[in-house]
Amino acid sequence: MEPTENNIPKHVGIIIDGNRRFAKRLMLKPWKGHEWGAKKFEKLLEWSQEYKIKELTLYTFSIENFDRPQNEFNYLMKLFEKEAISLLKDKRLQENGIKINFIGRIHKFPRHIQGLMHEIMNLTKENSNYIVNMAMAYGGRAEIIDATKKISQQIKEGKLNIEDINEEVFNKNIYLESEPDLIIRTSESRLSGFLLWQSSYAEIIFLPEVLWPEFSKEHFTQCLEEYSKRKRRFGN
Repeated sequence: MEPTENNIPKHVGIIIDGNRRFAKRLMLKPWKGHEWGAKKFEKLLEWSQEYKIKELTLYTFSIENFDRPQNEFNYLMKLFEKEAISLLKDKRLQENGIKINFIGRIHKFPRHIQGLMHEIMNLTKENSNYIVNMAMAYGGRAEIIDATKKISQQIKEGKLNIEDINEEVFNKNIYLESEPDLIIRTSESRLSGFLLWQSSYAEIIFLPEVLWPEFSKEHFTQCLEEYSKRKRRFGN
């Protein structure tokens, strides 16, 4: 079954993985692979718009990634800065109505990186044709813990009663209310804490043999075709 607008997922989550292994194959320093991975982001936006996928959530930097070797971490921060500045100058964000969010414990990043993130979000906050959520300093357990803290604070301040806590209340306190229809993972066959709350009924496709820089439009289309064949039952 070919993917059509009727059976295309509205929201796709992608766990980006395999940059370092890709660089090693080319006999480069491991962190050099992140440059190749960053280039794939622009292509992914093009493919998503072509298939009229309205929302993307990309797992780009986990909380655990802060423990990377210092030289790799510094390289990544410079790459983030370069890509963020490029986004701010990219007229296509406004022309195509692309809204960009950063979700996670972004306060952990250096201040100038945080500043660029907020600039991008402010620049695109009124856009609504497409949404791109960048999960950075992200962890699924951390998201649930942070939501629990926010709810606890509301109870402490008398703004919420314990009896009123339900899924709707919890959804309003997590980083991302929207739930992905499809999650794609390159390089491995696990979720690694990605959208633990939101992925309850997501369809999941693992591509363990494909490293992120190798991920092509053909791979993307095959995933959409596979999704279109599945019957989503939502527990029924």
